[in-house]
Amino acid sequence: MIKRFLNLIKTKFLLKALLRKAFNRNLVLGLVGLALNACTIAPIAKQRDGCVEKYESDRDYFPVKSQVDRAIGFSIEYHKNYKVITVNQPWKGAKEQFRYALVQCGTPNPTGFNENQIIQVPVRTVAILSTTHLAHLEKLGLIDRLVAMTTLEMVYDSKMQTQLDKNGVQDVGRNNSFNIEKLLMLSPDLITTYGTGNPATDSHPKLLEAKLKVAINAEYMESSPLGRAEWLKFTALFFNQEDKANQEFAGIVARYEKVAAIAKTAKTAPTVVTGFHRNGTWHMAGGKSYAAKYLEDAGAKYLWADDPSEGSNPLSFETVYLRGRSADFWLNTSQDWQKREDIPKSDVRYRDFQAWQTGKMFNSNARVNNKGGSDYWQSGVVNPDVVLADLVKIFHPELMPEHQLFYYKEIAP
Repeated sequence: MIKRFLNLIKTKFLLKALLRKAFNRNLVLGLVGLALNACTIAPIAKQRDGCVEKYESDRDYFPVKSQVDRAIGFSIEYHKNYKVITVNQPWKGAKEQFRYALVQCGTPNPTGFNENQIIQVPVRTVAILSTTHLAHLEKLGLIDRLVAMTTLEMVYDSKMQTQLDKNGVQDVGRNNSFNIEKLLMLSPDLITTYGTGNPATDSHPKLLEAKLKVAINAEYMESSPLGRAEWLKFTALFFNQEDKANQEFAGIVARYEKVAAIAKTAKTAPTVVTGFHRNGTWHMAGGKSYAAKYLEDAGAKYLWADDPSEGSNPLSFETVYLRGRSADFWLNTSQDWQKREDIPKSDVRYRDFQAWQTGKMFNSNARVNNKGGSDYWQSGVVNPDVVLADLVKIFHPELMPEHQLFYYKEIAP
């Protein structure tokens, strides 16, 4: 037994050496496959819940279904033993869609799909290449399925970091410079990532080439807060957790609409400018973006509401100055600005902004850890009702006297 164990250890380290030196990709992948079987370097796979032992062709294996109500970026199509997800616009200007066939474990694969499009469900283990996806897993009660993620130190919640460490979750670097060797050794059932359309930095081409199962999550492309939050259902589909996702999202919608209804009773609509000038450009959210929708639903008048774009627009300081200096409020400024006096140090013209003069400046950095991890960009994605409540509190404090700012805070005088 001791001799066999030593031989396995030698095999493992020999594999690592070959991985660094080998030039033939097929050889590398083949060696990794051998190591996974021989050296037990991958985690022990969890038993698939509800894996079919005897396939029945007439049975509906997905009695609980989800439908997409607010998101425009993905659609769902159900069949007897598999469901198809279509990601309609994975990134800005995309000319392609991504389709995934989620097949109930123990049942036959459908025709018309490539191998890299077919994913067995429910997924047992998952790796995520964006911290926003962590909020989905937490909301769905699936943190125990996570085996790896990027930028682990950027997770805001210290209790969550402790839990991830206890669960042995591995840090695999960043989305555009991830550790593919570690991912191959972990061999998760699924990796979720995002795309930008730049093959030099996007992760999914490299992951697919390595024969790993990948799904593109494009929540950031949505033009409404509730549309972004509904991608919770996208994640749930891979775990057969439609019932949980449906319940959670219904609660989110109800709470969001309740806050929006309160904001509609406001007697005034203060004007708002967002963002800041950096490296020669002021990126201003378009009038059809989710950021503009937040402001509209919070009872404010966004000064760029007439802009027809859904993303952000690169503007000059002078362009923003002409319209934005009269705004009542200034939101989402630089994270480096902790005090009012910090702002003119970047550009003295900021002193002319009415919001600077009155001190009505707020930033979404109330929950940021010492590594720069912001909870606004993590749990905020699935808690748009809380974000909206913050905004109503800022613009119309008399309408929500009991609410305490959660994601936002005022820039100190």
